[in-house]
Amino acid sequence: MTPTTPLPEHHLRPFGNAEINELPLRHYEGEVTVVRTDKQLKAALKALEKENLLGFDTETRPVFRKGQGPYPPSLVQLAGEEHVYLFQISQLTFGDGLKDLLAEPSVVKTGVSVTDDVKALKDLSPFQEAGFLDLGTLSARLQMKTHGLRNLAANLLGFRISKSAQCSNWARENLSHAQILYAATDAWISREIYLAFRELGVLPERP
Repeated sequence: MTPTTPLPEHHLRPFGNAEINELPLRHYEGEVTVVRTDKQLKAALKALEKENLLGFDTETRPVFRKGQGPYPPSLVQLAGEEHVYLFQISQLTFGDGLKDLLAEPSVVKTGVSVTDDVKALKDLSPFQEAGFLDLGTLSARLQMKTHGLRNLAANLLGFRISKSAQCSNWARENLSHAQILYAATDAWISREIYLAFRELGVLPERP
């Protein structure tokens, strides 16, 4: 997608950490389902059939010691209009159902650094991705000074999101409440930022 409408000047300026830290803290407050069984996977994919825009992200176990990793993705997050699904691919097989959704061109999947996330998933099991839009790439094309998820949330939505659980162990069998909230928020905010760009006229009215 090529943006054609210029952004207002106040969206083009940089946002520093001090300014962002003054903003109110927000997190996702809707329904979340952690998907870790084949039955849950089938139900989640069925529910996502009605969506044409999904916030997308992945989480991977961090590397703390030299010589370790890199580890494969542990979690795929997809945020619909009213529900976020967290697919624990460290517990599930990353198979055709989820890959088919990531390859469906009619469903927009949007996030930051999606190219790296998709590459890591394709290393697990090959598929041909389609329908992805990288918010960082879009913001760069628009000549914005902010490209990361946290900065874009501050710039376009006027609040900050926490990154405190980013370096936790995403490969653990039972995710903590803090991990679930963090992962759901990242996917949700990706969708909200896309919608904010659409309201500003730089994206099509319908994905």
